[in-house]
Amino acid sequence: MISRTDASVGAHCRCVLLVAALAVLVWIGGSSASSAEAGPATEHWIGTWATAPQPAIPSRVQAFRNQTVRLIVHVSAGGKRVRIKISNTYGEQPLLIGAAHLARRANGADIDAASDRKLTFGRKGSAKVAAGAMAVSDPVDLEVPALSDLAISLFFPEVAAATTSHTLAMQTNYVSAENGDSTAAVKFPVDNTISAWPFLTGVDVTPSPGGAAIVAFGSSTTDGDGSTKDSNHRWPDVLAERLQKEANGKAELGVLNEGIIGNRLLSDGHSPGQRGGPFEETLRQYGNGLGDAGVARFERDVLDQAGVKFVVLVLGINDILFPGAFIPASESVSAEQVIAGNRQLIERAHKQGIRVIETTIPPFEDATFHQPVIKFSTPEKEAARQQVNAWIRGSREFEGMIDFDQVLRDPSHPARLLPKYDAGDHLHANDAGYIASGNAVSLALFRAPEKSEGEKRGNP
Repeated sequence: MISRTDASVGAHCRCVLLVAALAVLVWIGGSSASSAEAGPATEHWIGTWATAPQPAIPSRVQAFRNQTVRLIVHVSAGGKRVRIKISNTYGEQPLLIGAAHLARRANGADIDAASDRKLTFGRKGSAKVAAGAMAVSDPVDLEVPALSDLAISLFFPEVAAATTSHTLAMQTNYVSAENGDSTAAVKFPVDNTISAWPFLTGVDVTPSPGGAAIVAFGSSTTDGDGSTKDSNHRWPDVLAERLQKEANGKAELGVLNEGIIGNRLLSDGHSPGQRGGPFEETLRQYGNGLGDAGVARFERDVLDQAGVKFVVLVLGINDILFPGAFIPASESVSAEQVIAGNRQLIERAHKQGIRVIETTIPPFEDATFHQPVIKFSTPEKEAARQQVNAWIRGSREFEGMIDFDQVLRDPSHPARLLPKYDAGDHLHANDAGYIASGNAVSLALFRAPEKSEGEKRGNP
Protein backbone atom coordinates (compact mmCIF):
# COMPACT_ATOMS: atom_id res chain seq x y z
CA MET A 1 0.00 0.00 0.00
CA ILE A 2 0.94 3.66 -0.15
CA SER A 3 3.25 5.01 2.47
CA ARG A 4 1.88 7.59 4.87
CA THR A 5 4.60 7.56 7.54
CA ASP A 6 6.86 9.82 5.51
CA ALA A 7 5.11 11.95 2.89
CA SER A 8 8.10 12.02 0.58
CA VAL A 9 8.70 8.30 0.94
CA GLY A 10 5.00 7.77 0.45
CA ALA A 11 5.00 9.41 -2.95
CA HIS A 12 7.88 7.32 -4.17
CA CYS A 13 5.98 4.24 -3.17
CA ARG A 14 3.99 4.27 -6.34
CA CYS A 15 6.16 3.51 -9.33
CA VAL A 16 8.16 0.36 -9.63
CA LEU A 17 10.79 -0.82 -12.08
CA LEU A 18 10.65 -4.36 -13.40
CA VAL A 19 14.33 -5.19 -13.19
CA ALA A 20 16.17 -7.41 -15.65
CA ALA A 21 17.48 -10.76 -14.47
CA LEU A 22 19.93 -10.36 -11.60
CA ALA A 23 23.57 -11.34 -11.83
CA VAL A 24 24.55 -14.28 -9.67
CA LEU A 25 28.29 -13.68 -9.42
CA VAL A 26 29.57 -12.71 -5.98
CA TRP A 27 33.12 -11.40 -5.67
CA ILE A 28 34.81 -12.09 -2.37
CA GLY A 29 38.05 -10.20 -1.94
CA GLY A 30 38.35 -9.98 -5.72
CA SER A 31 37.65 -13.67 -6.42
CA SER A 32 34.36 -15.33 -7.26
CA ALA A 33 32.48 -17.35 -4.65
CA SER A 34 29.07 -18.84 -4.09
CA SER A 35 26.81 -18.83 -1.05
CA ALA A 36 27.71 -22.49 -0.54
CA GLU A 37 31.04 -21.29 0.85
CA ALA A 38 29.18 -19.73 3.79
CA GLY A 39 29.07 -23.04 5.65
CA PRO A 40 29.03 -26.83 5.36
CA ALA A 41 26.43 -28.16 2.96
CA THR A 42 25.04 -30.36 5.73
CA GLU A 43 24.02 -27.42 7.92
CA HIS A 44 20.31 -26.64 8.01
CA TRP A 45 19.66 -22.90 7.80
CA ILE A 46 16.48 -20.90 8.20
CA GLY A 47 15.89 -17.19 7.82
CA THR A 48 15.24 -15.42 11.13
CA TRP A 49 15.10 -11.88 9.71
CA ALA A 50 14.87 -10.53 6.18
CA THR A 51 13.90 -7.46 4.23
CA ALA A 52 13.29 -6.93 0.53
CA PRO A 53 15.90 -4.95 -1.43
CA GLN A 54 14.61 -1.87 -3.26
CA PRO A 55 16.15 0.63 -5.66
CA ALA A 56 16.88 3.87 -3.83
CA ILE A 57 15.10 7.14 -4.70
CA PRO A 58 17.48 8.76 -7.23
CA SER A 59 17.58 12.15 -5.51
CA ARG A 60 18.07 10.60 -2.08
CA VAL A 61 20.75 7.98 -2.48
CA GLN A 62 22.68 7.80 0.78
CA ALA A 63 26.43 7.44 0.40
CA PHE A 64 29.01 6.34 2.97
CA ARG A 65 32.78 6.86 2.86
CA ASN A 66 35.26 5.89 5.55
CA GLN A 67 32.20 5.31 7.74
CA THR A 68 30.56 2.50 9.66
CA VAL A 69 26.82 1.84 9.73
CA ARG A 70 25.30 -0.13 12.61
CA LEU A 71 22.03 -1.72 11.54
CA ILE A 72 19.55 -3.04 14.09
CA VAL A 73 17.36 -6.05 13.30
CA HIS A 74 14.77 -7.86 15.44
CA VAL A 75 15.08 -11.59 14.86
CA SER A 76 12.21 -14.07 15.10
CA ALA A 77 13.67 -17.55 15.72
CA GLY A 78 16.80 -18.26 17.74
CA GLY A 79 19.86 -20.32 16.89
CA LYS A 80 23.48 -21.05 17.80
CA ARG A 81 25.11 -20.18 14.49
CA VAL A 82 24.39 -17.15 12.38
CA ARG A 83 25.24 -15.59 9.02
CA ILE A 84 24.17 -12.45 7.14
CA LYS A 85 23.31 -11.56 3.54
CA ILE A 86 24.53 -8.40 1.81
CA SER A 87 22.85 -7.27 -1.41
CA ASN A 88 24.16 -5.11 -4.22
CA THR A 89 21.14 -6.01 -6.36
CA TYR A 90 20.60 -2.50 -7.74
CA GLY A 91 24.22 -1.38 -7.67
CA GLU A 92 26.00 -0.27 -10.81
CA GLN A 93 29.46 -0.63 -9.24
CA PRO A 94 31.08 -3.29 -7.04
CA LEU A 95 30.42 -2.76 -3.34
CA LEU A 96 33.41 -2.96 -1.00
CA ILE A 97 32.75 -4.03 2.59
CA GLY A 98 35.97 -3.27 4.48
CA ALA A 99 34.93 -5.03 7.68
CA ALA A 100 31.81 -6.46 9.25
CA HIS A 101 30.81 -7.42 12.79
CA LEU A 102 27.72 -8.93 14.39
CA ALA A 103 26.65 -8.77 18.04
CA ARG A 104 23.67 -8.79 20.34
CA ARG A 105 22.42 -5.26 20.90
CA ALA A 106 22.66 -3.91 24.46
CA ASN A 107 20.87 -0.57 24.15
CA GLY A 108 20.52 2.01 21.40
CA ALA A 109 23.60 1.74 19.19
CA ASP A 110 25.69 -0.09 21.79
CA ILE A 111 26.42 -3.82 21.89
CA ASP A 112 27.12 -6.61 24.37
CA ALA A 113 30.91 -6.85 24.11
CA ALA A 114 31.00 -10.57 24.92
CA SER A 115 28.77 -11.32 21.94
CA ASP A 116 30.79 -9.39 19.34
CA ARG A 117 31.81 -11.52 16.38
CA LYS A 118 33.96 -10.54 13.40
CA LEU A 119 32.37 -11.66 10.14
CA THR A 120 34.31 -13.03 7.20
CA PHE A 121 33.42 -13.74 3.59
CA GLY A 122 35.18 -16.73 2.08
CA ARG A 123 37.43 -16.57 5.18
CA LYS A 124 38.49 -13.02 4.31
CA GLY A 125 37.76 -9.98 6.43
CA SER A 126 36.57 -7.88 3.51
CA ALA A 127 34.18 -8.51 0.64
CA LYS A 128 33.73 -7.07 -2.81
CA VAL A 129 30.17 -7.68 -4.02
CA ALA A 130 29.65 -7.39 -7.76
CA ALA A 131 26.96 -5.12 -9.18
CA GLY A 132 23.68 -7.03 -9.20
CA ALA A 133 24.94 -9.69 -6.81
CA MET A 134 24.65 -10.86 -3.21
CA ALA A 135 27.22 -12.06 -0.66
CA VAL A 136 26.63 -14.43 2.25
CA SER A 137 28.99 -14.27 5.20
CA ASP A 138 30.72 -17.27 6.69
CA PRO A 139 28.79 -18.52 9.74
CA VAL A 140 29.85 -17.62 13.27
CA ASP A 141 29.02 -19.30 16.55
CA LEU A 142 26.74 -17.08 18.61
CA GLU A 143 23.78 -17.78 20.84
CA VAL A 144 20.96 -15.78 19.25
CA PRO A 145 17.86 -15.69 21.47
CA ALA A 146 14.47 -15.64 19.78
CA LEU A 147 12.89 -12.16 19.53
CA SER A 148 16.19 -10.45 20.34
CA ASP A 149 17.90 -7.51 18.64
CA LEU A 150 21.12 -7.94 16.71
CA ALA A 151 23.49 -5.19 15.61
CA ILE A 152 25.20 -5.68 12.25
CA SER A 153 28.06 -3.23 11.65
CA LEU A 154 29.46 -2.62 8.16
CA PHE A 155 32.51 -0.48 7.37
CA PHE A 156 32.76 1.22 3.96
CA PRO A 157 36.36 2.38 3.29
CA GLU A 158 35.43 3.73 -0.14
CA VAL A 159 32.38 5.64 -1.36
CA ALA A 160 29.44 3.26 -1.13
CA ALA A 161 26.25 4.61 -2.70
CA ALA A 162 23.28 2.80 -1.17
CA THR A 163 21.46 2.21 -4.44
CA THR A 164 20.23 -1.05 -2.86
CA SER A 165 18.35 -0.45 0.36
CA HIS A 166 15.07 -1.02 2.16
CA THR A 167 13.26 2.28 2.52
CA LEU A 168 10.72 1.78 5.28
CA ALA A 169 12.75 0.08 7.99
CA MET A 170 10.60 1.50 10.82
CA GLN A 171 13.83 1.11 12.79
CA THR A 172 16.48 3.59 13.93
CA ASN A 173 19.90 2.69 12.54
CA TYR A 174 23.20 4.42 13.20
CA VAL A 175 26.01 5.99 11.16
CA SER A 176 29.46 7.06 12.37
CA ALA A 177 31.40 10.11 11.26
CA GLU A 178 34.07 9.66 8.58
CA ASN A 179 36.50 8.31 11.15
CA GLY A 180 37.36 4.82 9.96
CA ASP A 181 36.38 1.34 11.10
CA SER A 182 34.08 1.31 14.15
CA THR A 183 32.58 -2.13 13.55
CA ALA A 184 33.96 -3.51 16.85
CA ALA A 185 33.06 -0.48 18.98
CA VAL A 186 31.04 -1.42 22.06
CA LYS A 187 29.84 2.15 22.43
CA PHE A 188 29.15 3.17 18.86
CA PRO A 189 30.29 6.71 17.89
CA VAL A 190 26.95 7.90 16.48
CA ASP A 191 27.18 10.84 14.11
CA ASN A 192 23.66 10.56 12.67
CA THR A 193 20.78 8.13 12.31
CA ILE A 194 18.93 6.69 9.34
CA SER A 195 15.60 4.89 9.03
CA ALA A 196 16.52 2.56 6.16
CA TRP A 197 18.44 -0.73 5.92
CA PRO A 198 21.15 -0.20 3.27
CA PHE A 199 22.59 -3.36 1.69
CA LEU A 200 21.59 -5.78 4.48
CA THR A 201 18.81 -8.14 3.38
CA GLY A 202 18.95 -11.23 5.58
CA VAL A 203 20.04 -12.99 8.76
CA ASP A 204 19.97 -16.81 8.95
CA VAL A 205 20.40 -19.17 11.91
CA THR A 206 20.84 -22.92 12.34
CA PRO A 207 17.97 -24.61 14.17
CA SER A 208 17.28 -28.33 14.47
CA PRO A 209 16.44 -30.19 11.24
CA GLY A 210 12.75 -29.46 11.86
CA GLY A 211 13.15 -25.67 11.72
CA ALA A 212 11.53 -23.69 8.92
CA ALA A 213 10.81 -20.16 7.74
CA ILE A 214 7.56 -18.33 6.99
CA VAL A 215 7.73 -15.55 4.40
CA ALA A 216 5.22 -12.69 4.57
CA PHE A 217 5.10 -11.44 0.97
CA GLY A 218 3.27 -8.16 0.64
CA SER A 219 3.19 -4.39 0.32
CA SER A 220 3.06 -1.57 2.87
CA THR A 221 0.60 -3.32 5.18
CA THR A 222 3.23 -6.04 5.62
CA ASP A 223 6.12 -3.55 5.68
CA GLY A 224 4.47 -1.90 8.70
CA ASP A 225 3.48 1.47 7.28
CA GLY A 226 1.34 3.19 9.91
CA SER A 227 2.96 1.42 12.87
CA THR A 228 5.19 3.09 15.45
CA LYS A 229 8.91 3.28 14.68
CA ASP A 230 11.19 1.04 16.78
CA SER A 231 8.18 -0.80 18.22
CA ASN A 232 8.18 -4.02 16.13
CA HIS A 233 4.40 -3.83 15.78
CA ARG A 234 4.15 -5.01 12.17
CA TRP A 235 1.76 -7.95 11.93
CA PRO A 236 4.60 -10.42 11.07
CA ASP A 237 6.35 -9.31 14.31
CA VAL A 238 3.18 -10.09 16.25
CA LEU A 239 2.97 -13.51 14.59
CA ALA A 240 6.60 -14.25 15.53
CA GLU A 241 5.92 -13.31 19.16
CA ARG A 242 2.88 -15.58 19.31
CA LEU A 243 4.78 -18.52 17.83
CA GLN A 244 7.48 -18.11 20.48
CA LYS A 245 4.99 -17.68 23.30
CA GLU A 246 3.20 -20.87 22.31
CA ALA A 247 6.51 -22.78 22.37
CA ASN A 248 7.97 -21.10 25.49
CA GLY A 249 10.55 -19.27 23.38
CA LYS A 250 11.75 -22.37 21.58
CA ALA A 251 9.79 -22.17 18.32
CA GLU A 252 12.03 -22.89 15.35
CA LEU A 253 9.92 -20.96 12.89
CA GLY A 254 11.46 -17.83 11.45
CA VAL A 255 9.14 -15.09 10.20
CA LEU A 256 10.57 -13.07 7.29
CA ASN A 257 9.03 -9.75 6.30
CA GLU A 258 9.31 -9.29 2.53
CA GLY A 259 6.88 -6.38 2.30
CA ILE A 260 7.61 -3.31 0.15
CA ILE A 261 5.62 -0.09 0.33
CA GLY A 262 3.57 0.48 -2.80
CA ASN A 263 4.44 -2.92 -4.22
CA ARG A 264 2.12 -4.52 -6.75
CA LEU A 265 1.54 -8.13 -7.67
CA LEU A 266 1.35 -7.86 -11.46
CA SER A 267 3.28 -4.79 -12.56
CA ASP A 268 5.66 -2.00 -11.65
CA GLY A 269 6.61 1.37 -13.09
CA HIS A 270 8.54 0.02 -16.06
CA SER A 271 5.62 -0.15 -18.49
CA PRO A 272 5.35 2.86 -20.84
CA GLY A 273 1.56 2.52 -20.56
CA GLN A 274 1.74 3.78 -16.99
CA ARG A 275 3.10 7.15 -18.03
CA GLY A 276 0.80 10.12 -18.34
CA GLY A 277 -1.16 9.63 -15.13
CA PRO A 278 -2.35 12.67 -13.21
CA PHE A 279 0.70 12.58 -10.94
CA GLU A 280 3.37 11.49 -13.42
CA GLU A 281 5.84 14.23 -12.43
CA THR A 282 5.40 13.48 -8.74
CA LEU A 283 6.17 9.84 -9.37
CA ARG A 284 9.01 10.43 -11.81
CA GLN A 285 11.26 11.98 -9.15
CA TYR A 286 10.98 8.84 -7.03
CA GLY A 287 12.39 6.60 -9.72
CA ASN A 288 11.79 2.89 -9.21
CA GLY A 289 11.78 2.83 -5.43
CA LEU A 290 8.95 0.32 -5.06
CA GLY A 291 10.94 -2.66 -6.26
CA ASP A 292 9.93 -5.23 -8.81
CA ALA A 293 6.43 -6.56 -9.37
CA GLY A 294 5.53 -9.41 -7.04
CA VAL A 295 5.55 -11.99 -9.82
CA ALA A 296 9.09 -10.85 -10.74
CA ARG A 297 10.61 -10.77 -7.23
CA PHE A 298 8.91 -13.92 -5.93
CA GLU A 299 11.87 -16.18 -6.63
CA ARG A 300 14.42 -13.92 -4.92
CA ASP A 301 12.29 -12.84 -1.96
CA VAL A 302 10.42 -16.09 -1.29
CA LEU A 303 11.66 -19.20 -3.07
CA ASP A 304 15.34 -18.47 -2.42
CA GLN A 305 14.96 -17.83 1.32
CA ALA A 306 16.71 -20.30 3.62
CA GLY A 307 14.43 -23.01 4.99
CA VAL A 308 11.20 -21.53 3.63
CA LYS A 309 8.22 -23.86 4.06
CA PHE A 310 5.34 -21.36 4.20
CA VAL A 311 4.44 -18.18 2.33
CA VAL A 312 1.69 -15.73 3.26
CA LEU A 313 0.52 -13.82 0.16
CA VAL A 314 -0.58 -10.24 0.87
CA LEU A 315 -0.35 -8.55 -2.54
CA GLY A 316 -3.04 -7.16 -4.86
CA ILE A 317 -4.49 -4.09 -3.19
CA ASN A 318 -2.20 -1.64 -5.02
CA ASP A 319 -2.93 -3.30 -8.36
CA ILE A 320 -6.57 -2.36 -7.78
CA LEU A 321 -5.98 1.10 -6.30
CA PHE A 322 -3.29 2.68 -8.51
CA PRO A 323 -5.10 3.00 -11.87
CA GLY A 324 -6.95 6.29 -12.19
CA ALA A 325 -4.91 7.72 -9.33
CA PHE A 326 -1.15 7.32 -9.70
CA ILE A 327 -1.30 5.82 -13.17
CA PRO A 328 -3.76 6.15 -16.07
CA ALA A 329 -7.15 4.48 -15.68
CA SER A 330 -6.38 2.58 -18.89
CA GLU A 331 -4.00 0.46 -16.78
CA SER A 332 -6.85 -0.83 -14.62
CA VAL A 333 -6.51 -4.42 -13.41
CA SER A 334 -9.49 -6.74 -13.08
CA ALA A 335 -10.21 -9.05 -10.18
CA GLU A 336 -9.66 -11.96 -12.56
CA GLN A 337 -6.14 -10.72 -13.31
CA VAL A 338 -5.30 -10.39 -9.61
CA ILE A 339 -6.59 -13.92 -9.02
CA ALA A 340 -4.55 -15.22 -11.96
CA GLY A 341 -1.41 -13.59 -10.54
CA ASN A 342 -2.02 -15.26 -7.20
CA ARG A 343 -2.52 -18.58 -8.93
CA GLN A 344 0.84 -18.20 -10.62
CA LEU A 345 2.56 -17.68 -7.26
CA ILE A 346 0.67 -20.59 -5.72
CA GLU A 347 1.83 -22.92 -8.49
CA ARG A 348 5.44 -21.77 -8.19
CA ALA A 349 5.41 -22.23 -4.41
CA HIS A 350 3.82 -25.66 -4.60
CA LYS A 351 6.50 -26.84 -7.04
CA GLN A 352 9.03 -26.28 -4.24
CA GLY A 353 6.87 -27.88 -1.56
CA ILE A 354 5.98 -24.54 0.04
CA ARG A 355 2.57 -24.25 1.69
CA VAL A 356 0.58 -21.15 0.70
CA ILE A 357 -1.63 -19.00 2.93
CA GLU A 358 -3.73 -16.31 1.24
CA THR A 359 -5.02 -13.14 2.93
CA THR A 360 -8.11 -11.11 2.11
CA ILE A 361 -7.81 -7.44 1.10
CA PRO A 362 -8.90 -5.04 3.89
CA PRO A 363 -11.35 -2.20 3.13
CA PHE A 364 -10.14 1.06 1.60
CA GLU A 365 -13.15 3.38 1.28
CA ASP A 366 -12.01 7.05 1.34
CA ALA A 367 -8.35 5.98 1.10
CA THR A 368 -6.31 9.17 0.68
CA PHE A 369 -2.73 10.05 -0.12
CA HIS A 370 -2.05 13.43 1.47
CA GLN A 371 0.86 15.12 -0.34
CA PRO A 372 -0.45 15.80 -2.94
CA VAL A 373 -4.02 14.90 -2.06
CA ILE A 374 -5.08 11.85 -4.05
CA LYS A 375 -8.29 9.87 -3.59
CA PHE A 376 -8.14 6.20 -4.51
CA SER A 377 -11.38 4.37 -3.86
CA THR A 378 -14.23 4.00 -6.33
CA PRO A 379 -17.26 1.68 -6.40
CA GLU A 380 -15.61 -0.29 -9.23
CA LYS A 381 -12.46 -0.85 -7.14
CA GLU A 382 -14.56 -1.93 -4.18
CA ALA A 383 -16.33 -4.46 -6.40
CA ALA A 384 -12.97 -5.85 -7.52
CA ARG A 385 -11.83 -6.15 -3.90
CA GLN A 386 -14.98 -8.04 -2.98
CA GLN A 387 -14.54 -10.40 -5.93
CA VAL A 388 -10.93 -11.20 -5.03
CA ASN A 389 -11.91 -11.75 -1.39
CA ALA A 390 -14.75 -14.08 -2.39
CA TRP A 391 -12.26 -16.21 -4.35
CA ILE A 392 -9.85 -16.30 -1.40
CA ARG A 393 -12.59 -17.32 1.04
CA GLY A 394 -14.01 -19.98 -1.24
CA SER A 395 -10.98 -21.40 -3.00
CA ARG A 396 -9.35 -24.71 -2.20
CA GLU A 397 -6.25 -23.93 -4.25
CA PHE A 398 -4.01 -23.19 -1.26
CA GLU A 399 -3.43 -24.48 2.26
CA GLY A 400 -4.89 -21.72 4.43
CA MET A 401 -6.53 -18.29 4.63
CA ILE A 402 -6.24 -15.26 6.94
CA ASP A 403 -9.21 -12.88 6.84
CA PHE A 404 -7.60 -9.47 7.40
CA ASP A 405 -10.72 -7.88 5.89
CA GLN A 406 -12.92 -9.29 8.64
CA VAL A 407 -10.44 -8.21 11.34
CA LEU A 408 -10.01 -4.60 10.21
CA ARG A 409 -13.38 -3.58 8.75
CA ASP A 410 -15.99 -1.48 10.51
CA PRO A 411 -18.94 -3.82 11.22
CA SER A 412 -21.36 -0.92 10.76
CA HIS A 413 -19.75 0.09 7.44
CA PRO A 414 -17.78 -2.89 6.04
CA ALA A 415 -16.28 -0.96 3.10
CA ARG A 416 -14.10 1.11 5.45
CA LEU A 417 -11.53 0.49 8.17
CA LEU A 418 -12.69 0.40 11.77
CA PRO A 419 -11.72 3.87 13.11
CA LYS A 420 -9.78 2.51 16.09
CA TYR A 421 -7.55 0.56 13.66
CA ASP A 422 -7.14 3.38 11.10
CA ALA A 423 -3.71 5.03 10.91
CA GLY A 424 -5.39 8.14 9.50
CA ASP A 425 -5.41 7.66 5.74
CA HIS A 426 -8.25 5.09 5.68
CA LEU A 427 -5.84 2.66 4.07
CA HIS A 428 -3.18 1.59 6.56
CA ALA A 429 -3.65 0.11 10.00
CA ASN A 430 -2.14 1.60 13.15
CA ASP A 431 -0.39 -0.37 15.91
CA ALA A 432 -3.70 -1.64 17.28
CA GLY A 433 -4.78 -2.77 13.82
CA TYR A 434 -1.55 -4.61 13.11
CA ILE A 435 -1.62 -6.27 16.52
CA ALA A 436 -5.22 -7.38 15.91
CA SER A 437 -4.19 -8.71 12.48
CA GLY A 438 -1.25 -10.66 13.88
CA ASN A 439 -3.42 -12.06 16.66
CA ALA A 440 -6.00 -13.25 14.12
CA VAL A 441 -3.55 -15.59 12.38
CA SER A 442 -4.21 -19.22 13.30
CA LEU A 443 -0.95 -20.78 14.46
CA ALA A 444 -2.27 -24.14 13.27
CA LEU A 445 -1.55 -22.96 9.71
CA PHE A 446 2.16 -23.48 10.39
CA ARG A 447 2.02 -26.94 11.89
CA ALA A 448 2.74 -30.07 9.91
CA PRO A 449 -0.51 -31.55 8.58
CA GLU A 450 -1.77 -34.67 10.28
CA LYS A 451 -0.90 -37.86 8.39
CA SER A 452 -3.71 -40.07 7.21
CA GLU A 453 -4.05 -43.57 8.68
CA GLY A 454 -2.64 -44.99 5.44
CA GLU A 455 0.41 -42.72 5.63
CA LYS A 456 0.98 -43.70 9.26
CA ARG A 457 1.05 -47.35 8.17
CA GLY A 458 3.47 -46.53 5.37
CA ASN A 459 0.88 -46.76 2.59
CA PRO A 460 0.53 -44.00 -0.08
